[in-house]
Amino acid sequence: MLQRMIADFKESTGHTVRLTSLALAAATGLFVTTCFLCAAAFVAVLNRYGLVAACLTGAAIFFVVTLIAAISYLVRKRALARASHTAEAARSAANSLLADPILLAGGLEVVRMIGIKRLIPILAIGGLALGFLVSRQAAGGQSPAE
Repeated sequence: MLQRMIADFKESTGHTVRLTSLALAAATGLFVTTCFLCAAAFVAVLNRYGLVAACLTGAAIFFVVTLIAAISYLVRKRALARASHTAEAARSAANSLLADPILLAGGLEVVRMIGIKRLIPILAIGGLALGFLVSRQAAGGQSPAE
């Protein structure tokens, strides 16, 4: 069992390293391509309009690339924040019910009245039903609040 876990970990780590190296190679290629395109634009504008216009053109190209990167970063950051906020709200709602002292006291009274030996099968069936409910909601992409 432990060997299987170690093998799975090694395999997933290998995949991650390969994907990261491919992404790094793609980013390097994109950077070099952008640099050559900027150099070509600089030379073309330099020959036609002069040095100042060529420098401003190069600055404008890099500014547009920076704006695109910044906007994509902000969009991604907001999407992750929105996803983590909804997950946190669902977790806090579940935790607040279990931390309610009145609910816990009521549960203890039910255990005293029914008895622990009779209550175990009821709790097992309730746990199975709750598990099925959660798995159906997760498969449908719905949150428990919907």
